[in-house]
Amino acid sequence: MAMGVSMRSPYGLQIIENCVTCPHKESRLFCNLPPAALARLSEITASATYPKGATLFVEGQPSRGLFILCAGHVKLSTSASDGKTLILRISEPGDLLGLPATISGRAYEVTADVIEPTQANFISRADFMKFLSDYGEAAVRVAQELSETYQTAFAEMRTIGLSHSVREKLARFILDWSAHHPSDNGSIKFNLTLTHEEIAQMIGASRETVTRVFAEFKKRGLLQIRGSSVTLKDKHGLEKLLLGN
Repeated sequence: MAMGVSMRSPYGLQIIENCVTCPHKESRLFCNLPPAALARLSEITASATYPKGATLFVEGQPSRGLFILCAGHVKLSTSASDGKTLILRISEPGDLLGLPATISGRAYEVTADVIEPTQANFISRADFMKFLSDYGEAAVRVAQELSETYQTAFAEMRTIGLSHSVREKLARFILDWSAHHPSDNGSIKFNLTLTHEEIAQMIGASRETVTRVFAEFKKRGLLQIRGSSVTLKDKHGLEKLLLGN
């Protein structure tokens, strides 16, 4: 990858040109590697930007490599034969997309769709496997990343499988989504760019039911919603719903 000053893409992204100069590398699990490993990672990485609606890879497609998500968000989903879709997670900057399939050499187990302008850097499977064999610390980080994926999968199974109602599932979803945002006088404000249909696909419900429960939460004073901006007004009230109250 070329060294140099960062630049803006047609989508308004502040492009991160390589892993060496990434301003976020200290806070991202895979990016915080020794200088020699970062330099090699930059040599085997190809950077690209993607518009909303683009697809990075498709479920069942032979694995050709992985993507390091530098900016933006990508939804990972799986589909049934009847056409129903379940969104497994929304990936954050710093995540490695397609990692399990790249390591195993099997087909991608999910579909990765871009939900907002995104930068994702690609590494071919051959280059990545050689990179791991040359840099043991990187292999340890990959093991940590796979462990995180494993734990996240269990959390998602808990949300969908152990929740007894859509009200409880949606409450858990909102609490999880707001978890990393600061509280201001008891309120937590965050952006929720997902549609009601996408949220329904994440919690295993219908769009109509999600819309109805959102309206109920607003009426009860638990939430305030203006466009994509959501304010969690009563966190304790939502947490009580997880207890079946």
